[in-house]
Amino acid sequence: MTDRETVGRPPYGIAALVAGVMLALYVVTIAPTTQFWDTSEYIAAAKVLGIPHPPGSPLFVLVAHVWGMIPLAAHYALRINLFAAVTSALASGLLFLVAERFLRPFIETRTARLAAAFAGIVVGATTFTVWNQSVVNAKVYTLSLLSLVLVLWLTVRWGDAGEGARRDRLMLLIGYLLVLGSTNHMMAILVAPAVVGYVLMTDWREAFRPWIVILGVTAGLAVFGKWAVLIDDPLASGIPVAALLLGVIGYALWRDAREFTRPLVYLALAAVVIGISLNYVFLPIRAALFPAINEGEPATWQALWQVLSREQYQKPPVTQRMADLPSQLLNYIQYFSWQFGHDWAPRIRNVFAALFAGLGLLGAAQQWRRDRRAALAMTALMLTLTVVLVYYLNFRYGYSIRPGENLDREVRERDYFFVASFLLWGVWVALGLGSLFGWLQGVLRQRLSARAAWYAAAPVLFIAVIPLAGNRLTASRAGETLARDFAVDLLQSLEPYAIIITAGDNDLFPLWYAQEVEGVRKDVVIANQSLMNTDWHIRQLLRREVFPFDIENAAPPYRDFTGLPPDGPLLDLTIAGVDSLPVVYDIAQGGVFRAESLEVVIEPGRYSRSEIITLQLIAQNLGQRPIYFARTTGATADRLGLTAYLRAEGFVRRVTLAPIETSDNVMAIQGIGWLDLKRTEQLLFDVYHPEAAARARPRGWVDRPSQNILSLYYVTYGSYGELIRQLGDSVDAERQRLGRLADDLARRMLASLDFRQ
Repeated sequence: MTDRETVGRPPYGIAALVAGVMLALYVVTIAPTTQFWDTSEYIAAAKVLGIPHPPGSPLFVLVAHVWGMIPLAAHYALRINLFAAVTSALASGLLFLVAERFLRPFIETRTARLAAAFAGIVVGATTFTVWNQSVVNAKVYTLSLLSLVLVLWLTVRWGDAGEGARRDRLMLLIGYLLVLGSTNHMMAILVAPAVVGYVLMTDWREAFRPWIVILGVTAGLAVFGKWAVLIDDPLASGIPVAALLLGVIGYALWRDAREFTRPLVYLALAAVVIGISLNYVFLPIRAALFPAINEGEPATWQALWQVLSREQYQKPPVTQRMADLPSQLLNYIQYFSWQFGHDWAPRIRNVFAALFAGLGLLGAAQQWRRDRRAALAMTALMLTLTVVLVYYLNFRYGYSIRPGENLDREVRERDYFFVASFLLWGVWVALGLGSLFGWLQGVLRQRLSARAAWYAAAPVLFIAVIPLAGNRLTASRAGETLARDFAVDLLQSLEPYAIIITAGDNDLFPLWYAQEVEGVRKDVVIANQSLMNTDWHIRQLLRREVFPFDIENAAPPYRDFTGLPPDGPLLDLTIAGVDSLPVVYDIAQGGVFRAESLEVVIEPGRYSRSEIITLQLIAQNLGQRPIYFARTTGATADRLGLTAYLRAEGFVRRVTLAPIETSDNVMAIQGIGWLDLKRTEQLLFDVYHPEAAARARPRGWVDRPSQNILSLYYVTYGSYGELIRQLGDSVDAERQRLGRLADDLARRMLASLDFRQ
């Protein structure tokens, strides 16, 4: 009897049902549009076949682009969010198959085994981070989850297949998927240790078959880019790689001189080459066509390698810790503690984290007793997804760990990097629940029939609904539209053909989304402070075409616009000249900066490339194009000496030609500066979407690192209300009404800002 006959047919129908149940949950709680951080960047990249931030994720871009063509929803962003939901739900369905297979040594009764597997997968799929990532296309991680779990399931099937051609086909497919998955994100290859462990424990001789050795070595060289040294530095760094390849060829010839006359070797090489080709074919070809989203612009070999190697992030070697390792491990434990009751108070949350940690460890211990092969694979996988990943990622101190201490912190929470560990923990929870289920059934069997005992023991599985109940508020993105509405509000704050200076991800990516996906205010040029320190962003500013102002969909302040598009270049630079720009400018002696009638004193000091380019934009465009700083840029414009020339209008500060003077309409407001009351009023009550910020949120604004956008709404509306109160009887009844409305909106916005983790 073969292993396959012993194991029996996997419950594919039930797995499809599990995937359907999880998909239904995700759809009910799905984000209706784009969200903050990288969500907007990836949705826009999918739309325009662009290149998001390194490493470019070409697999995601291509698959999501095709998916976005399917008319599943009217709004493109919702379609891509559904892509996240579907890929995550499919991963849960496949993981159910893995859990059910691993439970077979635990529970012989099929119905009981299916119930325990389902319970464990529900736990993993409703952990806070998994659920949160599954209802919005926040990054590429749900596609990576699907890739990782698919490889794990195929590895289990490989072990059950028995020797023969079917097993060889499965191994080829596993190798191909590992390499292909790396072109989405390196998370996909973290399953490799589990594959190796499972193969060695099944039949160690399989791992040393020549074609499998060739597959493994070439896949590793491709995934980690080590083959590139053969091009860059063949006489030095390339020697070890060439020696490795020659050694593999020699090993294959030694084992069997006829190996290279068989198709498996060439199929293995083809799997690697085809799998990795998206990185080296799609990225440079698409970059050279200059799509609207083209981060890193990897059109040359050097730029491509910089993108694939993530040079932009300039992380130190792992031996140089960004935070002490115990704190980094503690940060992971903190993230783990959020997973099972994020809606609840920390003490309750920690109790349930301990419960599910205990259940998972019980499952792991029982697996080591009953199924060493699966236990080795799962342990290798979980260690890779936790301890090894913590060490490799080498993050700074977590955003919310050790509050109150002055530490060099990450700009946001990084729990999403560990999303696979939270989902996969559900497998061990399934084994732990299965062990409890079987033990309780054995106790009850002394008084009841076998079938009745199973039914009587079944309530223990309802432990699985705890994360569903404990994360239903904070994991859901249902009804959340603030990121999209903020992007539209910020763009509609601007005069036609304006230039807007923004600061970081959350006041840039949503604007890219609004322009490229929804076609909102494409006439506006967006220059980002952070990205203006790179060569490629400046080149893209130079290349950007002038899009016509959409008068038909214009906001109220600009419906009577009759001007002409600007015809001059944004900057007096050449594409080639951008590469020679220094990163830092040391100005030893101060001087006067002039643009039209604007004059400001530039103090001696060190200025970034971004600051110098900002001044060049002003010098060349003031009087020709309206120029604004988003209020999210903080004091950047003030540092450049522009304070006297900045007039606040809603969410932006306009650069004026002459120093601002007080009038009936322009007044100084503490914390804001000079304020154009009439234009701000018009924006706040005729253009903006304040209800998106003021909507009720049962647990407040969950993502604290991005709450500065919500705070901008609160401060803007609150300041307006305070101003009207200060003006008292000097304003008419309509303005008093607007002041009360602003106060009410600000009060409701503040309610969301009050939440703390």
